[in-house]
Amino acid sequence: MQITSPAFKRNAHAALGDAELQKALGNVRSGFIDKRLKAVEALPEFDRLRDSARAIKNHALDNLDLYLEAYEEKVRDAGGHVHWAETAADARRIVLDICRAAGAKTVTKGKSMITEEIALNGFLEENGIRPVETDLGEYIIQLRGEHPSHIIAPAVHLTKDQVEADFRRVHGHLPADRDLSEHEALLYEARRVLRPAYFDADVGITGANFLVAETGTSIIVTNEGNGDLTQILPKVHVVVASIEKIVPTLEDAAQILRVLARSATGQEMSVYTTLSTGPRRPGDPDGPEQYHVVLIDNGRSAMLGTEFQDMLRCIRCGACMNHCPVYHAVGGHAYGWVYPGPMGAVLTPSLIGVDKGGHLPNASTFCGRCESVCPMKIPLPKMMRHWREREFERGLNPAVQRSGLKLWAFFARRPRLYGAVTGLVAPLLSAFGRRKGRFTKLPLAGGWTEFRDLPAPQGRTFMQQVARDRRAR
Repeated sequence: MQITSPAFKRNAHAALGDAELQKALGNVRSGFIDKRLKAVEALPEFDRLRDSARAIKNHALDNLDLYLEAYEEKVRDAGGHVHWAETAADARRIVLDICRAAGAKTVTKGKSMITEEIALNGFLEENGIRPVETDLGEYIIQLRGEHPSHIIAPAVHLTKDQVEADFRRVHGHLPADRDLSEHEALLYEARRVLRPAYFDADVGITGANFLVAETGTSIIVTNEGNGDLTQILPKVHVVVASIEKIVPTLEDAAQILRVLARSATGQEMSVYTTLSTGPRRPGDPDGPEQYHVVLIDNGRSAMLGTEFQDMLRCIRCGACMNHCPVYHAVGGHAYGWVYPGPMGAVLTPSLIGVDKGGHLPNASTFCGRCESVCPMKIPLPKMMRHWREREFERGLNPAVQRSGLKLWAFFARRPRLYGAVTGLVAPLLSAFGRRKGRFTKLPLAGGWTEFRDLPAPQGRTFMQQVARDRRAR
């Protein structure tokens, strides 16, 4: 996947002018927020569960090495194999070796953001192995040669008409006069086309929502059942997961599951919660002959013990982007890599570097909605501010912007001077901006007004209003 995060401003500008995208993004605003709110209100202990979930993950991260070793031992006891991958390249090579050993020509895949992160599909194709995405959203974007625009709804950026056009373009073997006007017809057609792939595949690849150290179990949650078919029908099941997915016990996983689906889709639980522990045992009616787990670091261990460790609590529910006004405006592809929205604004610089992902933490109003709805209570705005500081310290901002910040800091350290200057400037800007209420161009503020309007001040400054109210008492 080509990383375009450095071009976030250009990406965002294009997204704002894309009429089809703007139409599709309305589904994010209407399809997630109200459902989450109803699900949360129906569970009085939701906030206590959030506290418990945060404590569980903090404990697991503080003892990550011990739990990873315990997990590996349990997987091996169950007849499985654990492979350690420090980098994305290591992970791709390990998966390819497993596929070649199985003689695989086709592999089925469940929805997995970590396989997007390591660019697994393209690598397998380059080596003569056909990956087939079986999640409906992932299948749609695979047809289009795109990457997901949302971590739980990969094709949320598309309208029904666009999906219909793609199905008619790719499924040329089906009758041209078939009716695809209803959502159900599109779903049925995808099921019909995908079903043979489950039986053709020699290897099934899934991600993992949780890895349980107590039992060596991997857990996935889905709403389509494709994850189950991907696991049990091929002769080899490969779990690809990042190291922070570890939780100590099954009870811990059960607690976090209670906040996951409510935060993601407003469901009490996902339709399918699937637990896998090793390969098929004697007497089992189905299941793989081999069970492999590829544990990926790819920058996570470098986050431990830093101000960004809290990001490793993320359970990929998508609530932060569902409630983010910036994501609502530009969608996921504008962020330029795998992880969009507020969680991507923190995680992307952590994994690919602030030099490539430094624009993303700037794409925030710091309204705090992301932190307020996060089931793991991750302080996303705080960490975005940390990345802004890192960007400034390394001189990655434009020189004019850095100079402007230094000038502002000069006045901010001198409150009387700051009050005097703003007291003079604010009324002038208010007078000039009174007619439209905002500025589309402003001297010395081109870095801002090139991409967004600047609201005109409304009369007195805040400090002037405070002083007036105090005098009135």
